[in-house]
Amino acid sequence: MTAFAARPSRPPERARPTERVRLAGQRQQTLALSHFRLMLVMLLLLGLAAVIAIRLVWLTVAGGDQAGFRAAEGVPARADIVDRNGVPLATTINAWSVALMPAKRVNDAREVAQKLAQVLPEHSAADYYAMLRSKKTFIYLRRRATPDLVARVNAIGEPAIQLAQEPERLYPQTDLAAHVLGWTDSEGRGAFGMEKLLDRRLVDPGLRGTPVPLAIDGRVQAALESELGAARDKFTAAAAGGIVMDVRTGEVLAMTSLPTFNPNDPGATPIENLKNNTIQSVYELGSTFKAITIANAIQSGVVTSMAQKYDATAPLVIGRYRIHDDEPAGRWLNIPEMMVRSSNIVTARIADELGQQREMAMFRKLGFANPPEVELSARARPLWPTYWGRTTVMTVGFGHGLAVTPLNLAIAYAALVNGGIYRPATLLKRGPGNPVPAGRRVISEATSARVRQLLRLVVNPVADGTGKKADVPGFRLGGKTGTAEKAQAGGYNKKLNVSTFAGVFPMDDPRYLVMMTLDGPHATADTYGWTTAAWVVGPAIGRLVSRIGPLLGVIPDEHHDVDESDLLPLIWKPAPKVKKASVAAGAAAAKHDRD
Repeated sequence: MTAFAARPSRPPERARPTERVRLAGQRQQTLALSHFRLMLVMLLLLGLAAVIAIRLVWLTVAGGDQAGFRAAEGVPARADIVDRNGVPLATTINAWSVALMPAKRVNDAREVAQKLAQVLPEHSAADYYAMLRSKKTFIYLRRRATPDLVARVNAIGEPAIQLAQEPERLYPQTDLAAHVLGWTDSEGRGAFGMEKLLDRRLVDPGLRGTPVPLAIDGRVQAALESELGAARDKFTAAAAGGIVMDVRTGEVLAMTSLPTFNPNDPGATPIENLKNNTIQSVYELGSTFKAITIANAIQSGVVTSMAQKYDATAPLVIGRYRIHDDEPAGRWLNIPEMMVRSSNIVTARIADELGQQREMAMFRKLGFANPPEVELSARARPLWPTYWGRTTVMTVGFGHGLAVTPLNLAIAYAALVNGGIYRPATLLKRGPGNPVPAGRRVISEATSARVRQLLRLVVNPVADGTGKKADVPGFRLGGKTGTAEKAQAGGYNKKLNVSTFAGVFPMDDPRYLVMMTLDGPHATADTYGWTTAAWVVGPAIGRLVSRIGPLLGVIPDEHHDVDESDLLPLIWKPAPKVKKASVAAGAAAAKHDRD
């Protein structure tokens, strides 16, 4: 066997210098490329962040497009409208809106349309399909959507469905003072009521943060709406209107018209509900005018004594016209008796003595030839007689032949009792920027004091006047009932009345006017068939006064009242009769309270 000798091992071959240089260069290039890519990614991220930041700043400053909602750009921020105590009546919120941008659709149009019809049933699947296939760039589906609805719409998962929050006007008290507030249109502009009147002020960039206070007192407004609504419902009247006003300042603390509407959704309202009966409807307001006629007669010197008597023994016949009293007195009546019994005959005789010129002049002074003075637009002009003959002068004296708005009468009554100063009404709170105007004198303080006595007498149960059902012990309410047949084409509807009560409390220190009008009330069993103001409006006025008096700081006080010591002895009362507890006896009593 041949043996082989072991060869010595050769040391490993060392890398050549040129190869080492090449490998080192490759590592440096790789590292440099990595650094470049990292820097590029960082720059891209920084750029994206800068774009987002700039976009957010632009949205904040410019209030621009929200999630593609082009219409949102035209909706301005608006200042709040509050009541006189700072309670919000109209405010602006960010509300969800749902819209379609058909060009962004990616899913099957029919499938999306079916899902939309299930979530938003106001349109059919066919309608949504047509919308999704249309060439329009933007279509609103729902504004002021609830969060739950937004979630269900979002779950459809269609990019063409756009969701965003945009400014929306909200009326948190719903229909409270709806006819006063009005509403805004889809672009956020005032379209009606005080929203329209105050539009520039509400969107002024420098004033948006300051609410606009109205003269309205939300508590008083709610009470008026409640009591007037209950009376309208009970007597199934076609319409109604009510006012509460400060007789010293002209501030309207409450104004309501029925039927009403919800300003959050005015489009769903029947057109007739939008009419404000207190300023847009004119009525012949019946015997409420008698207070004006007697004030005119005292001021003019036609009536110089409360004991002055006029013949009411029989109806007054003028040509083919016959003026009568609902409850004939069959005797001569003095001035307090005329007011307490609401005598048409005596009032007509007094108006006849006043004559055309003095009667017309007084009604003009009280604003009856013009629409009522208040900030709202679309005010109705009174129906002024075209011919003031002798008969017209007589009938207008007791409220027939001249039709005015309820606010016209409210402003006039304020002047009759506040010392004789006429001031326009206002729906804006009086203050440094809206001071009480000096007004103009229409009657003397002495005449005003006498009118206050007479109006209190009508309501004071002691005098047994037509307004006694409105009396609330301690509140010293005075006023006048008024009932007139409803005017219609070609004459009057003898089966329908317009029934009104205008009053003021506390009459010994007059401050607040309260007024209600029912248009076309129907009788109930407890009114014994009558629909006159004494029965259908008087009790509602009493309930209203008892509710709002304490809110307005009027504390019931049965130890103070208007001094009527010189008038009460002039009222003749027949000897009391034994009354039978029967329907007939009740009906007989009702006849006495007709006006």
